[in-house]
Amino acid sequence: MASEDITKLAESLAKTKVGGGQLSFKGQSLKLNTAEDAEEVIKQIEEFDGLEALRLEGNTVGVEAAKVIAKALEKKSELKRCHWSDMFTGRLRSEIPPALISLGDALITAGAQLVELDLSDNAFGPDGVRGFEALLKSPACYTLQELKLNNCGMGIGGGKILAAALKECHRKSSAQGKPLALKIFVAGRNRLENDGATALAEAFGIIGTLEEVHMPQNGINHPGITALAQAFAINPLLKVINLNDNTFTDKGAIAMAETLKALRQIEVINFGDCLVRSKGAVAIADAVKEGLHKLKELNLSFCEIKRDAALTVAEAIEDKAELEKLDLNGNYLGEEGCEQLQEILEGFNMASVLGSLSDDEGEEDDDEEEEEEGEAEEEEEEEEEEEEQQQLKERGQGEQESLTPKKIINSQDSTPVPSPPVDVATFLAFPSPEKLLRLGSKCSVLIAQQTDTSDVEKVVTTLLRISSVFKDDAPVKTAVHETTDALMRKAFTSATFNSDAFITSLLIHMGLLKSEEKIKAVPSLYGILMTLNHVVQQDYFPKSLAPVLSAFVTKPNRALDSCSFARHMLLQTLHQL
Repeated sequence: MASEDITKLAESLAKTKVGGGQLSFKGQSLKLNTAEDAEEVIKQIEEFDGLEALRLEGNTVGVEAAKVIAKALEKKSELKRCHWSDMFTGRLRSEIPPALISLGDALITAGAQLVELDLSDNAFGPDGVRGFEALLKSPACYTLQELKLNNCGMGIGGGKILAAALKECHRKSSAQGKPLALKIFVAGRNRLENDGATALAEAFGIIGTLEEVHMPQNGINHPGITALAQAFAINPLLKVINLNDNTFTDKGAIAMAETLKALRQIEVINFGDCLVRSKGAVAIADAVKEGLHKLKELNLSFCEIKRDAALTVAEAIEDKAELEKLDLNGNYLGEEGCEQLQEILEGFNMASVLGSLSDDEGEEDDDEEEEEEGEAEEEEEEEEEEEEQQQLKERGQGEQESLTPKKIINSQDSTPVPSPPVDVATFLAFPSPEKLLRLGSKCSVLIAQQTDTSDVEKVVTTLLRISSVFKDDAPVKTAVHETTDALMRKAFTSATFNSDAFITSLLIHMGLLKSEEKIKAVPSLYGILMTLNHVVQQDYFPKSLAPVLSAFVTKPNRALDSCSFARHMLLQTLHQL
């Protein structure tokens, strides 16, 4: 290590905070690649008697450095809290699992009894979960109370691995007479979707001691929400439920409302941006009215709730003396509805709890309502169809019962109903992974043929529709890649295609570039970022566009922040071009 690097490291370590059994290197931007790089960190750890908490957030730890730090931790049996979020910045995904395995093995060897494990903001993906799977199953985690895995890109596969590890930990700890009593679980922004959420729901139901669950922005629809609701019902100590920015629809909202009736300790409900709609809001209002006397915060913002349902919610909080905040912003109340809402709360002397209504969408007209209800029905039919097909498949293969909640199928009618045919227009109007696969092996050719590549807007729209169904599931991922390749190869090799206009339009639709025209940005950037990560590596992609794309994806942006794993993957690929 160069002398100037040693000086810089020494200056950083001088800022190290020590106290109350805690050793903190938080936010020091240490680049620990080799054993030599980590010498001073190791020294501090070894010399710290009674180490109970180690903070490594905001640094970057490589495989070799992790091994020697782990060696120092093998003698720290009193360690209880590992604050290890955001400590692999700039690392390849392949580096993270071995680093985590080394650190986890050290804790097991030390005989530590962890209370808190925080690995948030580490973009390790499904494979990264394997890196701490053994730790979770070990005696070191029998005492775990807080598990924080926010923004890690676990995906469905990682969610399933995590759920299995938690169940195994509970089984083993129960055999020792002290069952795992997890209190706080955090796993937002992980693309868990229905299958990942359902697997975790089964683990939650077994554990039964949860007090806080934070799982926002996970692409969970009503089957997964229903599974979680059933699990929450047997966790009577629950105080906080944060499922912001998932998709309940009224089915999921009604299931969750039934669960809320059984819970008595709830203080915070965050179902904002969850599309609970009016029926779901009324069901939740009934649950609030019947109990929840400790409720402090209720967030039903941006849920497509109409005026009457919103007023019903307001009326339900009349006797909630602990309530501090009611958020109904971004719904369909209209000016008159907003006034009525405020009047109701003023009548209860609770006007101060109402949050801003500045983003109210106004009263929804009949045409918009019919169109959205039609789309909702289409989505729900797709979900039910997928569930039924999966059930029939599993029944035919004689596999064990799936974790995903299934529709009850009439036992007298066991003949599978053939799926209706899908054409390109249907897929592009209402995209779903199942529809893309049902287009068959020629889907890439069909979509490319039917897209006018001389029209930049049509190419952008089609690309966004295709990428919106991206999943880590191999068949879907392959179909998305192949279809995208056919479309973009045709576009970029066309003499009439304007590449600069394409990238500009794409950035506008992604919400990364402002436009004079009012264009609604896509709701999630995960699919398009993961798809672009594939596109930029292909020979048809103009390398001259890479710096432009990199510049805009690097800029601070809330939508990008919610997809940090996909963003990291794309930036890493662009940097290597």
